[in-house]
Amino acid sequence: MPFSSAQRQLLVTCPKGLPPLLAKEIAAMGLPARELTAGVLTTGDMRQCIRLNLALRTGHRVLLELARLRAPDPAALERELSRLPWEDMIPADGHLTVDSSVQNEHVRDGRFANQKAKDAIVDRIASRRGRRPNSGPEPLGACVFLHWRGDAATVYLDTTGAPLARRGYRKMPHRAPLQETLAAGIVLATGFDGSGHFLSPMCGSGTLAVEAALAALGRAPGLLRPDFAFRHLLGFDPEAYAALRREAQAVARKTFPGRIVASDNDPEAVAAARQNARTAGVEEHIEFAVCDFRESPVPDEGSGVCVLNPEYGARLGDTPGLEAVYAGIGDFFKKRLAGWRGFVFTGNPSLAAKVGLKPRRKTPFFNAKIECRLLEYELYAGSRRTPRPGQDEASGQVEASGQAEGPMQPAGPEQAD
Repeated sequence: MPFSSAQRQLLVTCPKGLPPLLAKEIAAMGLPARELTAGVLTTGDMRQCIRLNLALRTGHRVLLELARLRAPDPAALERELSRLPWEDMIPADGHLTVDSSVQNEHVRDGRFANQKAKDAIVDRIASRRGRRPNSGPEPLGACVFLHWRGDAATVYLDTTGAPLARRGYRKMPHRAPLQETLAAGIVLATGFDGSGHFLSPMCGSGTLAVEAALAALGRAPGLLRPDFAFRHLLGFDPEAYAALRREAQAVARKTFPGRIVASDNDPEAVAAARQNARTAGVEEHIEFAVCDFRESPVPDEGSGVCVLNPEYGARLGDTPGLEAVYAGIGDFFKKRLAGWRGFVFTGNPSLAAKVGLKPRRKTPFFNAKIECRLLEYELYAGSRRTPRPGQDEASGQVEASGQAEGPMQPAGPEQAD
């Protein structure tokens, strides 16, 4: 049943802020895409689920809709779930994990809903197969997701298991690392495709640089993962899966013309970044340096994008002292990156103003529950404004495409679909 060619509704989940980028990824694969607050709706069969799991950079889970149930209370939920043919989907000698998102007046703790759903599923399998699968919270086998609002419940097969953000390459995370899917979203938002350069000062454990390299090479991030939940469903065809992996591998490039440079003033961070790049198979495509961000190596020829992810006081400490760092970023942009596009990812509007340049664009993201902005600065030599009579036309200084401004105004997340 799960591997039939029947077209079903698919829900690809992601953090807030990423749906526009995720929708573009899905549309580029030839599938319909409708944005939600924290995900994208599309349609397809299990083959498309596998393709999505392998290819997506900004998605978290690929959920295949099984049924919509009327369940005003836990007893009704258990009854309706027990009517579904779970014995045709989940091996009796396998492992089952149930997760949920619940808003129901009879349920105070989502774990209670998980337990009720799990009981209904394994009891159904036991009644048909004489055995029941093991179960637990870790996604070790088949996974089911329950979305329950009021008396309406939607049941999904979670074809992913552990979130797609867990690529498997980050063995040395260092301090407060960016989640891989968020880093990939930032890279996609910059428009970097490998034709120009990518600078990652303050690289930390190197997630931005690694995701930039994977994107520039066209390598599907899912190829790095050893396992997916769909592999533990009845009807899984290893040969068909291997063919889809080969299909994803075939579109990857061996190299790209631009350079990727990752630097940090902490030698341990650079060592972690190098190790993570090695695990991801992209170490040869990234140049590493231990230095202050102001001294980051900048290619002599060509231009590109420079992305900085400075501290913003929310997780690693208070803001005093960070003002000078943000002001230094503005100086670095102005003095060393003529013709480039500079980006700052931050969750602190007041600190962002210290950069001293007017952003050309502010793209909203969420880092966990922290509302952030990716600020884009278009940098160029001299000034675009027509000089007044007697004014020096060329100052030799790099300027941004606007004047300094006050704190950015927070923009609320999209309304739920």
